[in-house]
Amino acid sequence: MSPMYDGSTSYRPDPPENVDDDLHPVIHAGRVAVITGAASGIGKAAALELAKLGLKIALADVDQQNLTVAGKEVATIAGDANILVVPTDVADLDAVVRLRDKVYEAWGEVAVLMNNAGVADKGTSWSGLDTWKRVFDINLFGILNVQQTFVLSMLHQENQAMIINTGSKQGITNPPGNAAYNTSKAAVKSLTESLAHELRELPQSNVTAHLFIPGWTFTGMSGNNKPGAEKPAGAWTASETVLFMLDRVRAGDFYVLCPDNETRHEVDMLRIMWSAADVAEGRPPLSRWHRDYKSLFEEYIIDGIATVQRQ
Repeated sequence: MSPMYDGSTSYRPDPPENVDDDLHPVIHAGRVAVITGAASGIGKAAALELAKLGLKIALADVDQQNLTVAGKEVATIAGDANILVVPTDVADLDAVVRLRDKVYEAWGEVAVLMNNAGVADKGTSWSGLDTWKRVFDINLFGILNVQQTFVLSMLHQENQAMIINTGSKQGITNPPGNAAYNTSKAAVKSLTESLAHELRELPQSNVTAHLFIPGWTFTGMSGNNKPGAEKPAGAWTASETVLFMLDRVRAGDFYVLCPDNETRHEVDMLRIMWSAADVAEGRPPLSRWHRDYKSLFEEYIIDGIATVQRQ
């Protein structure tokens, strides 16, 4: 049986002192947030929550109709003068450049850059090549387009700023069912880790990076765009997920691993550590779903939760 990986041997420096929300150098009134994928779901929820905190909001999305609706809703909180609605296909570099130019022309800075646009079209490992290209054009190259367009300008700003890239637990534990989406989000994880390292090693950098990893969230990807759909009890609302994320990035966390009503944080951690141990111990890939290992995984989870409860 595999050894227990309960996180008890973690090595972490002492956490920084908490900063009062009203004094946070990035997320506070008067600063500017740019959000892609802002027409619905988590992106729209982020726009609404940041508007409540007094930030100016630039909403970008390829879905012009729903983007217009979202912009009007956010404007009722922030005021028309503090809202930009910019239809943008993040897979189109020229469109992303136009987004940057409009934001800097209007407000002269970006404090929060949230790369949230994404799709979950399904593609298997040996079929659906056109689907793979679409998923990567949006989920990965969309983020690359935005980063390579905005980051240099943000580095030249005097005030602190942050970049939040939306990843996925599927990009870490790689559950069977959608190889295209999982692979794109695994690439987002790797990209954002590299971005964070490069930013922190850059002398006098005032920009940080954060990987936002939602749990089960009731959005268009998970079914709330269907007529009459009700939120499953196990899912969080988009607003709940965004509020959790904002708390964690204010605290300085890079990995913002969100729980939900079905999966507690400790279970997420155990699943992630089991996946890493596939490599470390030479088990078959995705052993959690392998017929010879499924019962061992279940035992591991039971033992891991018991260990947490005893601590």
